[in-house]
Amino acid sequence: MGKHYQALLEKINEIHDLEKSLWILSWDREVNMPSQGSAVRTQQMTTLRKLHHQLYTADKTGELIENAESELNGASYDSTEASLVRYLKRDYAETKQIPEDYVRRVSEVNGKALPAWKEAREQSDFSIFAPHLAAVIELSREEVEYREYEDEKYDALLKQYERGMTTADVRAVFDAVKEAVLPLIQAISEKNHLVDDSALHQPFDVNKQKETAPYFARAVGYDFDKGHLGTAAHPFAASFSRNDARITTRWNPNFLNPFLFGVMHECGHAMYEQGTGPELERTPLARGTSMGIHESQSRMFENLVGRSRGFWNTHYNHLQNAFPQQLGSISLEQFYRAINKVQPSFIRVEADELTYNMHIILRFELEQAMLNGDLEVNDVPTAWNDKMAELLGVTPANDAVGCLQDIHWTRPSFGYFPTYALGNFYSAQILEAAIKQSPQIETELARGQVDALHQWLRENIHQHGKKYDSAELITRATGRPLTHEPFVAYAHKKFGEIYQL
Repeated sequence: MGKHYQALLEKINEIHDLEKSLWILSWDREVNMPSQGSAVRTQQMTTLRKLHHQLYTADKTGELIENAESELNGASYDSTEASLVRYLKRDYAETKQIPEDYVRRVSEVNGKALPAWKEAREQSDFSIFAPHLAAVIELSREEVEYREYEDEKYDALLKQYERGMTTADVRAVFDAVKEAVLPLIQAISEKNHLVDDSALHQPFDVNKQKETAPYFARAVGYDFDKGHLGTAAHPFAASFSRNDARITTRWNPNFLNPFLFGVMHECGHAMYEQGTGPELERTPLARGTSMGIHESQSRMFENLVGRSRGFWNTHYNHLQNAFPQQLGSISLEQFYRAINKVQPSFIRVEADELTYNMHIILRFELEQAMLNGDLEVNDVPTAWNDKMAELLGVTPANDAVGCLQDIHWTRPSFGYFPTYALGNFYSAQILEAAIKQSPQIETELARGQVDALHQWLRENIHQHGKKYDSAELITRATGRPLTHEPFVAYAHKKFGEIYQL
């Protein structure tokens, strides 16, 4: 390792440590912090964000990157050193375009918007959150001006989460999925009586849910020696190192799915980061390469594994024993069909595999309308309800189950939502390729085992972190660029069998 690269690495380690300290404060804010701590916590996080931005965008950091790049001339493209410099060169240039004052204002707006959103959601009153959303939209428009884009404003924000994809690319994929999946949803709706999910909608003691959750986290491969399960208003995962990747979920006393599949979903995120290569530690490469690929891991373990018949062949007994009164008389087949019931619903994180994508398309379209000035803040609840009726055939009864259900708009994160649906498509493509390359995976999954799948994912996805962009990674792992076709084939096969189509 040359002296210039070593000097760069030491600086990046320091900057990365500062960023992770910020994340720990953010985690604590969501999970442990008392409500009265919000104002000072915002100040603390703002200070760290400013310091991080100052250190990262300093001219000295740019010089270190340039010197290391010259020193590494001729290094293997796949090496950690070349990958880190390649990533930093691009990210440094883009981050330097963002003024420090903007970073401060984002932190302050988020600090005020988050408690306002929680109150608005609890009271189902959008007017409480509306002025904060207006501030977030203005910040998003300002960010567009700092970032380069060729065609649509939304491109400038989307690339922060899914580099290489444009708004037009996402729109084309979503239109293709709608064309392929909406007829399937319609056909299922005509046979909706074939699946009864009432067993899932009973009183389920929250304390018993909390006792049971770790079993299912371990069942999908989550390592509690490197993790922790907490409670949050909106489930999320946070990684502070490959040896400290934490998850959260929420508990519904009258519905089984949120805790069960929320845990599996967040485990997928955390296991990705637990699996990054040790040589990437304390660098920005020690993360998932894009939010679409990240979501592929969470959606894979939530749905392709967690809602599979094979998984429950092995693990249903444990769930029955935890809730004998509710599930003791429900057969494995009844339960499998219940957790895979396709039915339009209000809450995105509780949606089935097919209608879930419609929830994302709704948010994708509304974000563009808000960003472009075609949708005023006060009209968001009505626009939301209209889109729900158009795409899902249901209308929310109140704001809490409508436009206030997601935490994402408490900060400038327009461009994030599309990656959830992209994750569905990536996940099906990845699992299809994994099984072709390692048939043992399919055999093990049929027995509710995930070891072979984890080994393949670590070798082909997880260990690389952010060394490769999502387009390059998916092509390396599966042999072709992203396509929605494996997801559509999977959906037709699975739900065709369940609904006798």
